[in-house]
Amino acid sequence: MAEQLKPLSIIYNEKSGFHASGKEDIYEQLVAELTRYGFEIQSYEISSDPDFDILFQKVITRHLQHQNRGIIVAAGGDGTLNAVALRLKGQNIPMGILPLGTFNYVARALDIPLDLMQAAKVIATGKKRAVHLAQLNDQIYMNNASLGLYPLFIQKREQLNSKFGRFPLFAYSSGLDVLIRDRKELKLEISVDGKTYPVKTPLIFFGNNQLQLADFKLRIAECAALGKVAGVVVAKSDKRTLFRLLWQLIRGKIDKAPDVYSFSADQVRIDSKSKKLTVAIDGELVEMKPPLKISVLKNALEVMVPDDSAPV
Repeated sequence: MAEQLKPLSIIYNEKSGFHASGKEDIYEQLVAELTRYGFEIQSYEISSDPDFDILFQKVITRHLQHQNRGIIVAAGGDGTLNAVALRLKGQNIPMGILPLGTFNYVARALDIPLDLMQAAKVIATGKKRAVHLAQLNDQIYMNNASLGLYPLFIQKREQLNSKFGRFPLFAYSSGLDVLIRDRKELKLEISVDGKTYPVKTPLIFFGNNQLQLADFKLRIAECAALGKVAGVVVAKSDKRTLFRLLWQLIRGKIDKAPDVYSFSADQVRIDSKSKKLTVAIDGELVEMKPPLKISVLKNALEVMVPDDSAPV
């Protein structure tokens, strides 16, 4: 009796995936390589169904029909990984990663190669590793979530990306443009493990990726690795402070910026008199009603990583 093929589903975003990156040829190579390891492959474009939850449920049903649950692969940047991880958390199906983003912090933190063919080999021959997912109300973030100036950075960056393509430089030039044109201040109440503080801030940032936090030279990187909520608050919104903040961010020394405070906690709650807050979650903008409740779901997702990968 022939051995049953293992299901493998590739979920990709056409805007940031193979087509946008000019990688149509390598997609065929990836399919051939993964098939060689005994996978039966189906691909799904993330926007092919108006309701992604319905599309993803079809994918889950396909995998649950097999004794070997197989692997569901996220091919794209942070937004694609987030969309797949949100729906896979708690499921007994591991996630594979084909890194097609600009910075690829999740892949890099897990020692997943940025070369797509090597990443495919990790999916086929690697080991499962449980990772933490940070939760903000009904959303999750694998890298970061933020309020204030950072969502404005995202909006400007996407405008530049749509015109000229995706380049890391735009992440910084968009930040400079926002500082020159728009310096909004948020009035919030932040509860950190039950202690409440009134805060006026142009930016509050939460990180779940210890590599990204370490790149920013933030001391709370180790807290994120241990499954804590890791946060940063900027206490002043004058132009001079914010320009110095951007300069230290570019230099990777944000902890040395003036009036920047980092903290860690098990639970964080954000209250506001505003009816809605714009939150940037793994690079995607979401309108959310306060209060915002932030915590960490420990070991909530299994990801395929290299066999020789060191523990995170």
